[in-house]
Amino acid sequence: MSNKVINEKLRNIAIIAHVDHGKTTLVDGMFRQSGTFREGQEVNDRVMDSMDLERERGITIAAKNCSVTWKGVKINIIDTPGHADFGGEVERSLSMADGAILLVDASEGPLPQTRFVLKKALERGLALMVVINKVDRQDARPAEVLNEIYDLFIDLDASEEQLDFPLLYAIGRDGIAMKTAEERGENLHILLDMILDKVPGPAHDTDEPFQMLVSDLSYSDYLGRLAIGKVHHGTAQSNDQLVCLAAEGRDVPLKVTKLQTYDGLKVVPTETCEPGDIIVIAGIEDVHIGDTICTKDAPSRLPRITVDEPTVSMRFGINTSPLAGQEGKLVQSNKIRERLQKEILLNVSIQVEQTESRDAFLVKGRGEFQMAILVEQMRREGFELSVGRPEVIMKVQDGQKMEPIEHLFIDCDEAYMGVVTEKIQIRKGRMTNMVNHGTGRVRLEFSVPSRSLIGYRDEFLTDTKGTGIMNSYLEGYGEYRGDFVSRHTGSLVADRSGKGVAYGIFNLEPRGRMFIVPGDPIYEGMIVGEHNRENDININPAKEKKLTNMRASGKDEAVTLTPVKPMTLEYAINFIKDDEEVEVTPLSIRLRKSELSSLVRHRLEGKKKKVD
Repeated sequence: MSNKVINEKLRNIAIIAHVDHGKTTLVDGMFRQSGTFREGQEVNDRVMDSMDLERERGITIAAKNCSVTWKGVKINIIDTPGHADFGGEVERSLSMADGAILLVDASEGPLPQTRFVLKKALERGLALMVVINKVDRQDARPAEVLNEIYDLFIDLDASEEQLDFPLLYAIGRDGIAMKTAEERGENLHILLDMILDKVPGPAHDTDEPFQMLVSDLSYSDYLGRLAIGKVHHGTAQSNDQLVCLAAEGRDVPLKVTKLQTYDGLKVVPTETCEPGDIIVIAGIEDVHIGDTICTKDAPSRLPRITVDEPTVSMRFGINTSPLAGQEGKLVQSNKIRERLQKEILLNVSIQVEQTESRDAFLVKGRGEFQMAILVEQMRREGFELSVGRPEVIMKVQDGQKMEPIEHLFIDCDEAYMGVVTEKIQIRKGRMTNMVNHGTGRVRLEFSVPSRSLIGYRDEFLTDTKGTGIMNSYLEGYGEYRGDFVSRHTGSLVADRSGKGVAYGIFNLEPRGRMFIVPGDPIYEGMIVGEHNRENDININPAKEKKLTNMRASGKDEAVTLTPVKPMTLEYAINFIKDDEEVEVTPLSIRLRKSELSSLVRHRLEGKKKKVD
């Protein structure tokens, strides 16, 4: 007979929200009002977004833990990412929670990434609360948004109990919550009280020995590898002799060298841990996400964390350009391999495979945005590497070629509806729904192949003059919908090494859009611009004006070049074709042909034409 007991001194809660719906700002308010920060203490806004990339982009990339204490009860808060590309973070963070707050913008309503995380929370049977945030916006429509939330719950097969969710309205920026959208609250106390009332404390069996599921990993220069997870049963102390039950039935003994728990944003040492608490264990090097840590005497496995399969692959290799090694410290293939292996340990949704070349690796993940973030992190750490174009991972079922299909939501002005629909139909998309709000904006829904969206986001923003909103989530695999041209322009390729010259660049501008400015280093095979036509051409941007002994007044005016749009990593990755690569260094992002020699490329093209 199991002897189930609820630990009333604890609550474990995850916060679910779409990107930019105010999740991290709301957590800031909970910190301030629960006494985590002392009076007058200087604190940054969005304290949970600790990574530089998160602060720059205003998004949550990695799931993080913290805690607040309210009325003597410790509330562990798990900040989950709002983007489906970081789904691996979502799945492992929800494995530590007993309840979840669904935070929705009062104007935008529930968006696709919200749907992705909410589906995971409903499947786990978490106690759900709904907070409609930003009700002070001029375009807020809380009543309609609430109906949309009910529709979403019904669409995701929520039970009657889950549909009867507690509801609050909030202005996260001001740190206030209230029961109706019309009133104005004073603080977030009503929200903190609701967490204590509506979210159950973690249940455990008093007869069971210590058992913990590893949901996250960290590293300390002093303590080594750290295993983070929720204690399911029993207690543990420092210096306990435990065992880690790894994959494939391996048992790894460990001694707890240090036990820590969360207090606010800090991790503090503790001698013992309570059942249901989220703890950090030091003392084991060979540990992976999904492992179970338990007592030696009664080893028992918990179900491993499973994540959805990767849908996008990308080739990572060493930088082989003539400029290699000039800007980065880490250029060797074994350093890139070590970094990718470290990423696998910390991110369950990424897989790495060796290619035929010992200097290149195939990295698989959930989306090109996740890949771009990984590349950006690596370049900031001092790596130099070359990456290929993201490719979707195809499957074969019953002899039929299958590809990942996305459900795409587009919110744009009525005037741009025609151009958006046309572009998506060219990319093999099918419209499934259209809603006209009568406000001049329309909501369009499409079923599109995942490969159609690679490189489309920038085009979409241009087509909608920056006013469109585009979101999607993975529906599953569907029948292959046929080929289409992803880029209707060619590349302007440098035919020699040197430096960009204003005279040469100015005379090449009629051929297309240039990516370089005078003084930029160039080499044979480097892509220096986008050709107006579909074919690639070799050019010489290092060409200087020939000097003669004849001079005439007015002949040597300074040339005025068209301003060059700075090259971003996402744009570069989406721009390249299959025979092109992005050269990434800590200081530069350059585009290049996989084969640098124009002579070899010419021969390969000739052979290809003969085969066709």
